[in-house]
Amino acid sequence: MGQTTAQRLSIFPLAGALLFPRAQLPLHIFEPRYRALVEDALARDRRISMIQPRGEGEPPPLFDVGCIGHIREVERLDDGRFNIVLDGINRFRVLRELVVTTPFRQIEADISDFADAEAPDALPSVVRAEIEREARRFADSRGVAVDWTGVSRLDDETLVNAIASIAPFDAAAKQALLEAVTLMERADLLAQFLGFFRRGDDEPATLQ
Repeated sequence: MGQTTAQRLSIFPLAGALLFPRAQLPLHIFEPRYRALVEDALARDRRISMIQPRGEGEPPPLFDVGCIGHIREVERLDDGRFNIVLDGINRFRVLRELVVTTPFRQIEADISDFADAEAPDALPSVVRAEIEREARRFADSRGVAVDWTGVSRLDDETLVNAIASIAPFDAAAKQALLEAVTLMERADLLAQFLGFFRRGDDEPATLQ
């Protein structure tokens, strides 16, 4: 992989919110500590790093892997809230949490485990077909209307990451998708999870 690089990152722990390299994540920021996080990011490098909490607690423990985001768009509302859109840059692995005085948490992290700078190779056509087939079955089982013509126009990485982001999987399943080293590994996992959760009791999600 790349050269080992330790970075200080400001984090936004949010269950179920996955950010992938080259993907986008819209967020509505209302809690005071995360308003402070956005203000700080805008004043410095516009970077906010997303990571899932692992269980309960205050502060909750964290999963080991997250993704650095760059604020692409920002709307500052009159009452101090924000609407932002993050661009995914690179996944990271947590080395340690830092002792800080800021209201938001900060970590030291390393990005060298992940080769996220370049777009992945396209999936084999049979794998792409399986993803679309399982997504159709999943949507049909939940009574979700999908623009399948629009779906068919998405590139492989966008398709896989979009479904991984919005599907109503549990935090552990979503984390496994985030941590999958290659797009092929993520696609295989996604097909398995679509089949498994199709028989579950989770709330429906809308695939667009």
